[in-house]
Amino acid sequence: MNRPKLWTKDFIIVSSINFLISLIFYLLVVTIAVYAVDEYNASTSEAGLVTGIFIIGALIGRIFIGRYLDVIGRMRTLYIGLLFFTLAVVLYFVNIGLTFLLINRLIHGIALGVASTATGTLVTQAIPVSRRGEGIGYYSMSATLATAIGPFIGMFMSQHTSFRMIFAFCLVLGIISLLIAFLIRIPPVEIPAQTAEAGGFKWTNFVEPKALPIAIITLALAFCYSSVLSFITFYAIEIDLVEAAGFFFLVYAIAVLVSRPFSGRLLDLKGANFVMYPAFLLFAAGMLLLSTAQSGIILLVAGALIGLGFGNMQSSTQAIAVKLTPAHRMGLATSTFFIFLDAGFGFGPYLLGFLISATGYSTMYVVLSIVVVATAVLYYFLHGRKDRLLNEPLS
Repeated sequence: MNRPKLWTKDFIIVSSINFLISLIFYLLVVTIAVYAVDEYNASTSEAGLVTGIFIIGALIGRIFIGRYLDVIGRMRTLYIGLLFFTLAVVLYFVNIGLTFLLINRLIHGIALGVASTATGTLVTQAIPVSRRGEGIGYYSMSATLATAIGPFIGMFMSQHTSFRMIFAFCLVLGIISLLIAFLIRIPPVEIPAQTAEAGGFKWTNFVEPKALPIAIITLALAFCYSSVLSFITFYAIEIDLVEAAGFFFLVYAIAVLVSRPFSGRLLDLKGANFVMYPAFLLFAAGMLLLSTAQSGIILLVAGALIGLGFGNMQSSTQAIAVKLTPAHRMGLATSTFFIFLDAGFGFGPYLLGFLISATGYSTMYVVLSIVVVATAVLYYFLHGRKDRLLNEPLS
């Protein structure tokens, strides 16, 4: 029996665009705060705001574009998002004060939220329904690669070139992403008339109710993983494992890249629970092991376990969100998923800062491993027990 084709031209191009815009985001994450300090004499808190306001912008973009994605048109939304995303990179060359930089970072974040919501929706349309879990797993690997390659390029360029060269490199990538978008040939989706005409500020116009339960799970998981993104360097300094920590995200990315093709197929064939429950255990084990790390090997093994756990749950929860949603509201489901994911990443470090001040890094990771297990229980009630009752396997 021949399986429907996954690696189509449209799938490859949309995934490539997602990789390029994610690469720019992660490259600038590790360089823009230093730029703010060097060029504008920004304080530490101001430099942090320059970095963080981008995520706020992405949230704003996702919240509003989810409602209007199919009204504007998925391809037209992608063009608009990529155009403003690229123009925002151009404005990094304009040096007229810190306030302007903050405004531009906000606009850049909004543009990323719009463009990435469009790519996340278009790719689900390009993937055969029977291979959606596998396809989304491969698609989300584009962002995973960016998380490893982007910071590496950013650190390398910051040591060997000027900030203007960094911005020029990002501009080239932005232009490439915009140009190849015109090669996509994904047909528009028919929208029911009553849906297209619906207006107002009802919450269901901005959040997809059917995707909300799994989005809540995503929020909790992203909250836990934000502790790794934001504090692994500080923790490594405390336990004197800075050199090993430099390879942490590389090991994480390798674990995700190796496992996602298999986890995606398992999700399609066996259902979401077959992937999610083991991933919860792996994520919790990785966080617990991280809390006890006294050698570089233990630290990197923890990174691999977290990659096998959270890395696979990130793509699986997105697959669940779009599977549960009608085709004409798929954009809203994708937006809902990313809103909750970004909220976990964005607000997690701030809230966890209070926990760290009271307990320290090691205890924080122990507490979060317990939170992951508790989230597995919540998953059972919000989605897990319904999974086996669905008419077809989740994809």
